[in-house]
Amino acid sequence: MTNYIVLLRGINVSGQKIIKMLQLKAMLEALGFSEVSTYIQSGNIVLKSALPKSAEVAQIIKEGILQTFGFDVPVLAKTLPELEEIIKQCPFRALDESESKKWYYVLLQETPKRELIKSLQQEQFPNEQFTIATNCVYLSCNLGYGKTKCDNNFFENKLKVSATTRNHRTMLKLLEMGKQISKE
Repeated sequence: MTNYIVLLRGINVSGQKIIKMLQLKAMLEALGFSEVSTYIQSGNIVLKSALPKSAEVAQIIKEGILQTFGFDVPVLAKTLPELEEIIKQCPFRALDESESKKWYYVLLQETPKRELIKSLQQEQFPNEQFTIATNCVYLSCNLGYGKTKCDNNFFENKLKVSATTRNHRTMLKLLEMGKQISKE
């Protein structure tokens, strides 16, 4: 069994695409996933599966949500080692940890085209820094995510890939939860 961290994009935001976590958990268990747990209401899930590939897990969950709740939701799944590596590669971790509330991970559904990455790397914004990696954009927003120009939609439009964003605290919590189910 493999531990997966699953991220849903755009649920329970501004009264749109409402999914109750208990109903989501029941749906996931009915689909054959085990040790399902959620973190806050914004689509953060930790679970175990016999499926060997993250893309398979994401596709099954995406189809399950469409059938159960009636709407299409982008779904991203990562194994525990994949998530751990993404966090470890964060270039801001070398900075003062007290700044971590300004750090965000824009997790990309696929690797963007090289020319789009190069073009985006030329752009700069006051009070914001970002580094583009293979499957994640690391973002630091000095004024907070609510005021950033470089939000999830910005990166999706510039890189032409689906993405979902989580803050540093949420990423660490999901990693901790994923490690917890490894022990059980």
